[in-house]
Amino acid sequence: MSEVRNQLQSLQEILSEKYKLEKERDSAPQELTVQEELLARQQKKYLEKNEIYTACKEKIAGLELDLHVAERNREDGEKGMDNISTHREYEALDKQITEATAKEAELRKEIDKEKKILSDLDITLKMDESIIEAQEKDLAERRASLDAQVAKLNDKLTKLSKQEEEITKELDTETVYKFQRIIQRNDEGIVAVKNGVCEGCHMILPAQFANKVREGDEILFCPYCSRILFYKESEEAEDDFYSMSDTGTLSFSDDEFDDEKLDDDENEYSDEETYEKDSEYDDDEDLDEDIDEEESEDEE
Repeated sequence: MSEVRNQLQSLQEILSEKYKLEKERDSAPQELTVQEELLARQQKKYLEKNEIYTACKEKIAGLELDLHVAERNREDGEKGMDNISTHREYEALDKQITEATAKEAELRKEIDKEKKILSDLDITLKMDESIIEAQEKDLAERRASLDAQVAKLNDKLTKLSKQEEEITKELDTETVYKFQRIIQRNDEGIVAVKNGVCEGCHMILPAQFANKVREGDEILFCPYCSRILFYKESEEAEDDFYSMSDTGTLSFSDDEFDDEKLDDDENEYSDEETYEKDSEYDDDEDLDEDIDEEESEDEE
């Protein structure tokens, strides 16, 4: 099983790098997509402005045609003044000239307004053309750079895939499939069990299950995070730490402390009784000596 574990750890490094490169390769075109969308919007606005520009030119052309008609009406009226014979003819020609003159003034004013709009649109369109041209050039350069970058990533991925095939052909297919799914979600797919705790999700494992992991007879998956587990011995310093934490500062209970104190009190009490008994004994010896002395005096 140690050989299988080493193979899985090697596979873990390969898969982690592989999925990282695939993510980088797949996300790279997104930057171009944003730039392409910006360019498309710019081009759309340019086309809309260009349509307005074209309509404005057509409108000016129509106004100039109307102006030409108004000028001709005025000139015809002015020429007709030389040949009038009645007052009614004069009034008709005068009205024609007045209306034509007013129309000319109105048309010229409208033409000047439209020409100003046309001039502004022309400047804006030229600026937009320069911007679009620069964006298209930049986009083409970035697309070429991205293609080269993606090509390099694909080369690396091809090498990693070959290494992956080399390792996985010696492993169980179902185990490899589960392991690949795990690596796609997590950076680590194989983790240690230390002091009965999975170091991947830091959950306490059932004692019987942890013992199976310690035996190492089969590949086992964490019931909480689905990672593959292997047993790892604790360091001595760490064991000492856990033993101290288990003991705590209250090494002795209060009852034990009271018993010790009681024993000390009993010992002290016993010593006092012994002292008193010894003292009484000494007093009896002194009394016997006094009696012997009195008897000896009476005999004399």
